[in-house]
Amino acid sequence: MSRIGTFADDDLAGWIGKSPELGSALANFSRAVYTSNRLPLRTRELARAVIANNNECVVCANTRDADGPAAGVDEDLYEHAAQWRTWPGYSDQERLAAEFAHRFSTEHTVLRDDEDFWARASEHFSEELLADLALSCALWVGMGRVLRTLDIGQACKLTLPSRA
Repeated sequence: MSRIGTFADDDLAGWIGKSPELGSALANFSRAVYTSNRLPLRTRELARAVIANNNECVVCANTRDADGPAAGVDEDLYEHAAQWRTWPGYSDQERLAAEFAHRFSTEHTVLRDDEDFWARASEHFSEELLADLALSCALWVGMGRVLRTLDIGQACKLTLPSRA
C-alpha cells in the first residue's frame, strides 16, 4: 500500500502529481536515460538489474526493455544479475558495468578511491560511456529507493520504450 496518497498497487505515476514540477523533470531525465543512452543495451540492462536487486525494488526487477530481445537481452541476463561476478554469460564490459552499479549503490566512496577498478573500467569504457553509466545509476538508485520506500507500484511489470 502506497505510503503517500491512495494509489492503486499498479499506479506508478499518480504520486508524481504530488510534486508536478519535480515529477516532470524526473520524467524527462528518465526518458533520456532510456532513449538517449549510449551504453550497449545489454550493458545498461545488467547495470539496471543489479541496482534493482540492491534496492529490493520489485517493479524495477520486473522491468524489461521493448528492444531487449532484438539486442540479445534475454531472461538469462536478468536471472543471473545477482551472480554478475561469476556467471559466464556476461562480457567484460557488462561485468564492469554490473560492478560499477553494485558498488555505486552500496559503497560509492570506496569505489571512488579504487584505482584498480578505474584502470579496468578505462579499458572497456570511454569517458562518455562512463558518464552515461553514472547518470543512469543515479536515476536507478534514486527512483528504485523512492518506489520501494513509498511502496509504490511494487505489483507492476513495465516494458521500457524502445530507443527512438
